[in-house]
Amino acid sequence: MSAVREIFDRRAVRCKRERAAARVGLVADLLGEFAARLIDRLDDTTRRFSRALDLGGRGVVAPLLRARGIAVVSGDLSPRMAALSGAPAVALDEEFLPFAPASFDLVIASLSLHEVNDLPGALIQIRHALAPGGLFLASLPLLGTLGELRAALLETEAAISAGAAARVSPFPDLRDCAGLLQRAGFDLPVADSEEIPLLYAEPLALLRDLRAAGEGNALAARSRRIPPRALFPAALATLPRHDGRVRATLRLAFLTGWAPD
Repeated sequence: MSAVREIFDRRAVRCKRERAAARVGLVADLLGEFAARLIDRLDDTTRRFSRALDLGGRGVVAPLLRARGIAVVSGDLSPRMAALSGAPAVALDEEFLPFAPASFDLVIASLSLHEVNDLPGALIQIRHALAPGGLFLASLPLLGTLGELRAALLETEAAISAGAAARVSPFPDLRDCAGLLQRAGFDLPVADSEEIPLLYAEPLALLRDLRAAGEGNALAARSRRIPPRALFPAALATLPRHDGRVRATLRLAFLTGWAPD
């Protein structure tokens, strides 16, 4: 059995989510909009669900499910972030789910699996946690997400220092997503994408929103050195603008898979 490559420092992921729990409300409307786009896909099936697992919903997914009459257990790597969804809430690692087989008939993961090292293994565990005929819905940032910020940071740091450190997480390609579901044993795997532009009047607001959502740099190979003081102001100044506002692009994959019945 081959070892899983450590791309993300999971301890750093948990710490960033713990700190973000106090201010994630600043981006609750934005996270809620992304979650609603995912959960609205329940309207495409006549199946009714009663027991859901909310993975990493940051306090916005559980209320949307409860509004549909679905009982929800929420889990997050961060205990403080998990608690935002209300009881019952569990501090957990998505790579080692603490649930018996067939515990849920619905699992929702809204923008919460992109910093998992063993994503295929996590998907297999999610399938095991689903009852036969249960549904898995997830959204993931795709290759190209925050591409403007990634390019600006790399080019600016290379220009003002000896080299450039990776500061934006790697993301999967859409072509890989349906294959991951199929590899994990899901039936009828579907992956489609949507591009969502975000516009900011103040460039620093983009970084504040990322921190508030717990989305700081958690790469295992990240530089531990303090970045040059001029790096972020200079990089943000080069970001493309639309009608005078800084543009950040999110490319999201929406994944659907059914547990074999």
